Amino acid sequence: MRCIAAFDIGTTAVKAVLVGFSGEEYITLSRDIPILLDHDIKEQDPEEWWHAFCELSRLMIAECPDHQICGIVMSGQMQDVIPVGRDLRAVCPAILYSDGRAYAEAEELSEAVGEDRILEITGNHCDGSLSLPKIMWLKRHKPEVYDKTRCFLISSKDYVIARLTGVCAGDYTACSTACAMDIQTKCWSSLILSASGVSPDRMPKLFVSHEMAGRVNGSASLESGYPAGTPVYIGAGDAGATTLASGIMKEGQFNINLGTSGWVATISEKPAFNEGGIFNLAAMPERKIINVVPFLNAGNVHRWLGILFSDCKQSPDYDRIEKLLENSRPGANGLIALPYLLGERFPVLDPSVRGAFAGITPETEKGDLVRAMLEGVAYSIRQGMEMIGETPVNISLIGGGGQSAGWCQIMADILGHRVTVFRNSDTLPARAVAAAALIGEGIYPDYRAFTESLDQDLQTVVYTPNQENHEFYNRNYQRAVRLYSALADWYRSE
Repeated sequence: MRCIAAFDIGTTAVKAVLVGFSGEEYITLSRDIPILLDHDIKEQDPEEWWHAFCELSRLMIAECPDHQICGIVMSGQMQDVIPVGRDLRAVCPAILYSDGRAYAEAEELSEAVGEDRILEITGNHCDGSLSLPKIMWLKRHKPEVYDKTRCFLISSKDYVIARLTGVCAGDYTACSTACAMDIQTKCWSSLILSASGVSPDRMPKLFVSHEMAGRVNGSASLESGYPAGTPVYIGAGDAGATTLASGIMKEGQFNINLGTSGWVATISEKPAFNEGGIFNLAAMPERKIINVVPFLNAGNVHRWLGILFSDCKQSPDYDRIEKLLENSRPGANGLIALPYLLGERFPVLDPSVRGAFAGITPETEKGDLVRAMLEGVAYSIRQGMEMIGETPVNISLIGGGGQSAGWCQIMADILGHRVTVFRNSDTLPARAVAAAALIGEGIYPDYRAFTESLDQDLQTVVYTPNQENHEFYNRNYQRAVRLYSALADWYRSE
């Protein structure tokens, strides 16, 4: 049986799916990985990705000995900086997408090139969380790392690809987050790189998602278990994979992702420009643009609550969170929360902001604390959808947060729209990048063939808004939006 080995190299776990040439799943596996957090520093050891990938690969091969793996493909977190040396091993820990340390470098780059010009070229505003300013930060503050670096990779998956093939590569979706790629021509911008002082020779080679980056080499074959010469397709950054996995192919179709971080996205023919937090990414289907508003705080808030109210404090108790939600009412008994546990990039761009509660009284209960935080994330998502500006035709939801029925109902009530939740969302991004490999193998003619196949086996639950709750949330919405403004001076005074 011929198959594709598809992986998602996420922030908290590496997931593996063995996908048949007809789109069926034969086996799914997962391995948790640690993340290094130290106040504003968010880093991860790339070797954790590689070891998890090899472990899952060997297990997959052992459990499915009769399946012929014809290709390997991956999705992964984007907007990272992963410096690799000539041996293609990490020179230092990866700087993650949620790390905003390079705000000064972002300002310098904006002044040198011009903010409007950067927006015109890349489709995005320049800020300290993007990859190129963080590379500039490394060059300034850790020149020994910069000097040892052969290439700065942008996505976690690309580190695994480099180890597998010896090729430093990147896909258009992930590299859209670098603040260095021309979103129209799909090339690195010589103007921006020259202004940054970063040599274009240190940037990865760019590929379409269904192109082959290389083949498994001899040393990687020994570690991973794949035969030398197995094709490795470039795949896509997680936003590209998730957007395709949710079936979005035209304007008016929206997807909410509630992973560790999150976003709300739609697809269009051109970038969407405004003064706020819309990102524009090259989509997996060529000549399409993903208009996305990203949030640093989404599923991580749900997980924090689960650990906070867990008896063992070692793992989140999501069942308890659901019970607390069931016993709380919309509006959380007058409590409003800012869910910005890790700083935020939308609806505010402020790496120093932190979470807060307003309106605590003697009547406040545990369920109110839970509901207020999850309502806060939903309010952020509503702000993101309003910023994109398209009237939703349908809204889908994907990611681990979709397992919380209470939270999904909050989403529907605050948005005032039916929300379709994909229950098999853990494996859908991997299946979406498997479609890229299947196009590369000549099995699928295009990505539409994949999205049409989704209708055959999707496990979905539909949440319909309660009109009374929606009207209440409409009244409460502006109060919630104003809370950050009321506290902004206090955060800046720290």
